[in-house]
Amino acid sequence: MKMPFIRDFNMAAMWAGLTAFVWYAFGALPLHLEVAGQLGLSSTESSSWVFVIWFSSAITSILLSFYYRLPIPITWTIPGLIYLGTLSGQFTFAELVGANLMAGIAIVVLGVFGIGERIMAWLPLPIVMGMFGGSIFVYVTRMIAASVEDVLVAGVTLASYLIGRFIASSRVPPMGLAVIVGGIAVYIFGETSLELVSWSLPEIAMPGVNFSASAFIAVSLPMIVLAMGLGNVQGLGFLISQDYRVQITAVTVVAGLNSIVNTALGGHPATVARTGAAILAGPDAGPKEGRYWACVIAALLTIIIALGAGTLTSLLAVLPRTFVVTLAGLAILSSLQSAFETAFGGKLRFGALAALAVAATPFSVFGITSAFWSILAGVAASFMAERHELFAYWRGEKKS
Repeated sequence: MKMPFIRDFNMAAMWAGLTAFVWYAFGALPLHLEVAGQLGLSSTESSSWVFVIWFSSAITSILLSFYYRLPIPITWTIPGLIYLGTLSGQFTFAELVGANLMAGIAIVVLGVFGIGERIMAWLPLPIVMGMFGGSIFVYVTRMIAASVEDVLVAGVTLASYLIGRFIASSRVPPMGLAVIVGGIAVYIFGETSLELVSWSLPEIAMPGVNFSASAFIAVSLPMIVLAMGLGNVQGLGFLISQDYRVQITAVTVVAGLNSIVNTALGGHPATVARTGAAILAGPDAGPKEGRYWACVIAALLTIIIALGAGTLTSLLAVLPRTFVVTLAGLAILSSLQSAFETAFGGKLRFGALAALAVAATPFSVFGITSAFWSILAGVAASFMAERHELFAYWRGEKKS
């Protein structure tokens, strides 16, 4: 039983896993700490929240990836986290915990009845990938800006990646070359603190739980939409676009169960990671059949964050921001190309274009980000301009 897993391992997957971990640590983690501060949480409550969502998601990702031999990155909904930050002062932390628990239970129920799979069948893949491309395009523009701003670190990292693409050798993965050469540039030119990170076990707190109808309407329902209708759609949609046969119902139920576990220590709903899928399941993560190793490696490294939840401030000071932004942008390039090919390579191109334009525009309505509204805009645009193709898709005629 061990040999197939060993044969599937490859260096490209390892570098993709490392890159995803770097993005999780230096892209998502600061946001998490910021929202915890907005909500006025104590250090113990913040540490507990960080620990449970990072640890539980890592374990779930490892189990799903090994069981299905697919790169299925489970994290937590970043739009949902942002939305929670906007509720500061409107609900107590106990009410937020109760609302998140109700959202987790609802995700499980909806998943059991196959609602998640029906959502995926109803949403046209070109529109989903237009939304996906628009959502992640900002990472590429940030990479370019970082390369111009910090030529000696970010610029060298980008150049190393391009050299790796030029060499075009499986023995020299472009991302691996970018990480190594960029890391050397950070050591030589970067203003990096070399102080040792002092690790300690996370503080655990069992939060109070308070259920209220107002919190269910204002918190639970949006969190369900953001986790199932946005996070899962984008993450699973990208996996499907890479020709993976994903068990949508099973993954949705597992994500719901993970969400319930998260609330035990003050966390919020889990979802299939949009950015994680772009990095871990894209072509740069190696041969298709071995990309699940990228997800496993990223999850194993993520456990470090969970176990060091009490000392994350010192961890965040290790690498310059420009280096991290550049790595994330490079890791997403091939996935962005693949998303554009799916979105504009066949039918429903106008709907895909509308979805891309809306998703790429940062705004929120009722606290819900533009990525969600881009789905509605894409479907509406297709209905107005290419309704025959849209109806054909819904009838199951999904060929280009």
